[in-house]
Amino acid sequence: MRKVLFVASLTNHIIGFHTPFLKYFKEIGYEVHVASNGNQNIEFCDKHYNLPFERFPLKEQNFRCYKDLKKIIMENQYEIIHCHTPVASFLTRLAARKTRKKKTKVIYTAHGFHFYRGAPLINWIIYYPVEKWMSHYTDCLITINKEDYELAKKELKVKKIELIHGVGMNEEKFVKKLTEEEKENKKKEFKIGNKDIVFTYVAELNDNKNQILLIRVMEKLEKDFKNLKLLLVGKCANEKFYEEEIEKRNLKEKVMLLGKRSDISDILSITNIYLASSIREGLPVNIMEAMYMGLPIVATDNRGHRELIENGLNGYLVSYKNEEEFVSKIKELIENEEKIKKFANNSKQKVEKYLLKNVIKEMERVYKDIC
Repeated sequence: MRKVLFVASLTNHIIGFHTPFLKYFKEIGYEVHVASNGNQNIEFCDKHYNLPFERFPLKEQNFRCYKDLKKIIMENQYEIIHCHTPVASFLTRLAARKTRKKKTKVIYTAHGFHFYRGAPLINWIIYYPVEKWMSHYTDCLITINKEDYELAKKELKVKKIELIHGVGMNEEKFVKKLTEEEKENKKKEFKIGNKDIVFTYVAELNDNKNQILLIRVMEKLEKDFKNLKLLLVGKCANEKFYEEEIEKRNLKEKVMLLGKRSDISDILSITNIYLASSIREGLPVNIMEAMYMGLPIVATDNRGHRELIENGLNGYLVSYKNEEEFVSKIKELIENEEKIKKFANNSKQKVEKYLLKNVIKEMERVYKDIC
C-alpha cells in the first residue's frame, strides 16, 4: 500500500489545518502517517509518531527527533512526505535525504518565511541560509502568499515552487446563520447593548499577534465613543498581563478576554468591524473567516494581510507602529455606514478562492503532478 507522512511540530497544527488533506489521502487509498508533538486523536490517521519537537532548533530533543524521523522514513519508504512548520520541516528534509534518491517526494509548505521584507536582521541571518540549504532536499515548495512566492523563485533552488491559496477556510463552520433572537442572546452573554459597536480579533494572545495595540487603540477611541466593545478571542498564556493592561486603562467594561472558543461564527455574527493587529502573518485564516462573514476589516500592514485585504476596497491596512492611523481608520468606518456596506460586499466576493473546497483542488493537482 502506498504511504504518506505528514509532519509538523505540534499535533494541534495537524488537527487544525491539515485534517482535510489526511482525509483526501485516505479516500484515494493511501496509508496515512503523522509525526508531531502531542498525543491528541487525529482523524484519518493510521499511525501517529509522537515526537517531542522543540521550537528552538538546537534543543537536544530535536537531535533525537531527527534520528527517529530517519528511522521512520527508512522503514516506511513513503511515496510522499509533506512537512510543515520550520523546525519539523528542517529535520524531516534532513532525515529524508537518502530515501529521496529512491522514490520519496518531499513537499514543504512555508506558512510564512521568517525572513521577509522588513524582518529583523537576525531572522535573515538564521533562517535564510537554512532554507537555502534545505531547498536542495525539497521536491516541491509551497508558498501561501505572493511575497514568499517571488522571494522563493528568486533565492531558493527548488525544482518546483507553487503558490497555493493557504490551508483553506472551512465554510461548513459558517453555514448556520444566527436568528435575530440568537444574536440577542449572544450579545447578552457578553453584556453587549443593542447600540454598541463590536470589534473582534480571533488569535492567540502573544507578542506577534500584538493585541496590546488594540487595547491602546480602544483607550483612544473611548474618548470619542462610549458604546464600543472589543472581543479578544484566543488562547492566552499570560492572561494576567492583559488583564492589568485593560484595568490600567479603565477598559474592564470595554475589552473582553474570551479565551479559546468554538463559536467563532456566532461571535462574528454580532461583530461590526473586524480588527487584526499582528506584526507578521503568512496567510491568516481568521481574516478569511471575517471576510466570509462579510465584515469590514482594519488590520496591520503585513504580507499576509496584504494578500487578503485590498486597501480601501474591503478594509484598511495601517502600520502596526501607527496607533493614530489605526484609530483614524476605525473612526472613518464607524462614521460611514455606506463604506461599511461596500467593504462587507467586497470581502464576500474576494474570499471565494481561499475556501477549503478550492484549496483541496489546488493541492490535489500538486500531489498528482509530483508523483
